[in-house]
Amino acid sequence: MNNLGNDIEIAIVEKFRRGETSAMDRLYAAYANYLTGVCCRYIVHDDDLKDVLQESFIKIFTRMNSFDYRGKGSLRAWVTKIAINECLLFLRRQKQNTFVVDVDPPDIPDEEPDTEGLSGDVLTRLIRQLPDGYRTVLNLYVIEGKSHKEIAEMLNIKPDTSASQLHRAKNMLAKFIKDYKRYGYE
Repeated sequence: MNNLGNDIEIAIVEKFRRGETSAMDRLYAAYANYLTGVCCRYIVHDDDLKDVLQESFIKIFTRMNSFDYRGKGSLRAWVTKIAINECLLFLRRQKQNTFVVDVDPPDIPDEEPDTEGLSGDVLTRLIRQLPDGYRTVLNLYVIEGKSHKEIAEMLNIKPDTSASQLHRAKNMLAKFIKDYKRYGYE
């Protein structure tokens, strides 16, 4: 985030501190598209995504008084964490045990996904096709930079399960990408 982004964060925080009615609108305008993208990586169905996004903003708005601005990017990191937690909460509610390792995983050879030449939109659509557990671990590990130990704690699974889910997610994603490049559809 550049200085302009830093100035936007400070302006939003100050508006909330002063109790200005435009604070929510300003925060929403600044982060709605970004948080939609974050939630999109975890939640497959658009109606569910909208619900999770709405719950995220409700929590953000109601907890702004507890937010402690710590410099450039801290507001963005804070709202991202809330959105991800809302996504995980939604997934847990949808399925009692979303993150169980497949008993009989698909026969997919080990390979790393070749994302070269893919747009972000295409890659996101392909990631959204992964099973919930695979997609969630992939996002937490690759995009959010969490360790398998951290993921295990977040999802109430073993670190080995997280590693296995990631391995299978990468292999399945590699197959999806290969098929997309070969046939041009998802």
